[in-house]
Amino acid sequence: MIKKGYIAEAIGTFSLVFCGTGVIVINEFTGATMTHVGIAMTFGLIVMGMIVAFGEISGAHINPAVTIGFVFAKKIPWKEVPACCILQILGAFAAGGILLFLFPENELLGSTLPQIDVLRIFIMEVPLTFFLMQVIINISTSSKEMGILAGIAIGGIVLLEALMAGPITFASMNPVRSFSPAVVSGHLKHLWLYILATVIRALLAVTSCKLVKDYPCCDEDC
Repeated sequence: MIKKGYIAEAIGTFSLVFCGTGVIVINEFTGATMTHVGIAMTFGLIVMGMIVAFGEISGAHINPAVTIGFVFAKKIPWKEVPACCILQILGAFAAGGILLFLFPENELLGSTLPQIDVLRIFIMEVPLTFFLMQVIINISTSSKEMGILAGIAIGGIVLLEALMAGPITFASMNPVRSFSPAVVSGHLKHLWLYILATVIRALLAVTSCKLVKDYPCCDEDC
């Protein structure tokens, strides 16, 4: 039987990809009426909403890089990772499939494609997931772990980074946010960059957190 937390991760990731990549598609469909600011706000608000809605159920990772980071931070056991990530991927692909059905004429479906050379994209993306994971880990190891404050803080950093880097890197910060539209639209050339980079930088953020803050291990064998 699938745990409720895994289902929450599927719903949360579906919501993120559907609204986040969906607003990019709609922006193109309507002649840029949503604007860059509107796209960034959509990403920040949907992340905020999913954390408030599902934080107490699954932790609202809605991001495999965050899930893996939590393992290295000893917040969850390794055995939780496969099922959690599979449900996140399924949620993301369900969103991508619906967007493909709704807008079959759209070429990219919100794919993350570099606007400058790959090396500079990689270097520019380094701080993005790093900052995001710093906020997530530090909130998750304090009394503020769940609730509205966590949603505002994490949603706010997503909004900030999307505003700053979105036009250049698409500010993925999330492997499945890039994986789903890339596969559904068939634009796989630079997908490795957004998958590998986000996981590596999440792990670096966990390492840096360990240098400045002590936090307990999860209750199970991590």
